[in-house]
Amino acid sequence: MLKHLLIPLDGSELAYNALEYVPDLIEAGGTVTLITILENPELPVYDFYPMPTAPLMDYEKMFEAAKVRAEEYLAHVAKQLTEKHHFEVTTKIETGDPAAAIVEAAKKYQVNAIVMCTHGRSGLSRWLFGSVTEKVLMSSVCPVYVIPARKRSLNTQEMKVARQTDTVPT
Repeated sequence: MLKHLLIPLDGSELAYNALEYVPDLIEAGGTVTLITILENPELPVYDFYPMPTAPLMDYEKMFEAAKVRAEEYLAHVAKQLTEKHHFEVTTKIETGDPAAAIVEAAKKYQVNAIVMCTHGRSGLSRWLFGSVTEKVLMSSVCPVYVIPARKRSLNTQEMKVARQTDTVPT
């Protein structure tokens, strides 16, 4: 059993599914650190003109709004985990490249393992967008537990059948 887990959450149902595995991995009295990474989008660069203040102000407002939403989301998830499993739960928000920020957080918070889901991209979309999970696996300083995306797709299929028959899957 592990003492400290890092769980990256991006607000998606898929990432949230990683929480299902926490009770099996962490020891009683262990700590779970939930982390959300906010990416810094590229700001427009004007070669010959000073950057207008309006786009910068809009960017700052959007970033602050995203940060507030992320804080609220993490607080909600932390409350659920604490009530259900009685783990010590901390929340963190970092900025930057998601994979690099996850690996840096694992070092910084001295976690025993990272638990994350893969979005299951393949082919062109994986080539274009990359795989955060793959980058974390290649550069992590601790074990990484990867939950495959296909688990979610099976559950989604089961839920579709359940809605059609008005039964809940077991």
